[in-house]
Order: sequence, then C-alpha cells, then structure tokens
Amino acid sequence: MNHAPTSVWKNPKHFLAFGFGTGASPIMPGTMGTLVGILFFITMANATLWNYLLIVILFFAVGIWLCGSTAKDLKTHDHPGIVWDEIVGYLITMIALPLSWQWIVAGFIAFRAFDIFKPWPIKWLDQKVKGGLGIMLDDVLAGVYALIILQFIAWTFFSYD
Repeated sequence: MNHAPTSVWKNPKHFLAFGFGTGASPIMPGTMGTLVGILFFITMANATLWNYLLIVILFFAVGIWLCGSTAKDLKTHDHPGIVWDEIVGYLITMIALPLSWQWIVAGFIAFRAFDIFKPWPIKWLDQKVKGGLGIMLDDVLAGVYALIILQFIAWTFFSYD
C-alpha cells in the first residue's frame, strides 16, 4: 500500500513529483500518474512533432531533478507515489500518434504493461541506476518499448496518407 507523505500537499516539488497528487493514491499510484500523462498528451497532441519532442525532453530533464530530489527528501530510492516518470513514459509512448481514444487506450495499456512487467533491460536499469536518472530511466525505456510496438501497429495496419 502506498503511504504518501503529507509533504505532497505542502511542498510544490513533491506535489509535482507525485503527479499533481495522483501518486498519493492508496491503490495503483503508477496507473493514476499515467492518467495525468493522458491529459498532457491530449493538450500536446496537436503540437508539431519537434515541439512535442522538445516538451518531452524538457519534462525528462526536469524529472531527473524532480524525482531525484523528492526521493532524497523522502529518504528512499523510488517512492511508489513518485509518478512524474510515468507521465514522461506515457508521453514517449504517444510520440507521433494521432489523437484518438483508441490510440490513447492502446498507449495506456502498452506503457503500463512494459512499466509493470519490466522486461530486460528495464528491470536491470531500475535496480542498478540510482537517483533521479534511475527513477526516470526505467519508465523512459518502457515508453520507448511501447512506442515501438504502437508505431509498428500504426505503420503495418493503418495508412497515413
């Protein structure tokens, strides 16, 4: 069970790291954080590809500091409520995909599957890389895996004329 510290509601850095408070959910905090990623995707979906990528890179860079600093404050490697990494992982999953409920759901399922089951080398990275980079990296790679699967589906089964 996720026991969120009260600092989530008092410290703006912790509030952001906890996905605007969604990571404080007592059940499935990573899933709740991914839902925030969906909201970001919906607002960013019509951006140019370069602007979308720039935002994702910025979120990633901020996330290294945000997650690492929050984990250090909480004296833990990666508190389950820190979900900024899930937001970024989902946004990576959705790179260059159209805004439709079908792709949103497919991206959600694909990203959560890779994030939960952590196939190699995601689990290895999660265990070996410490700090903010370690917190971010496993979700980034889960997002890349999901992105590859969804792009394969998009380009194999759907035409983009």
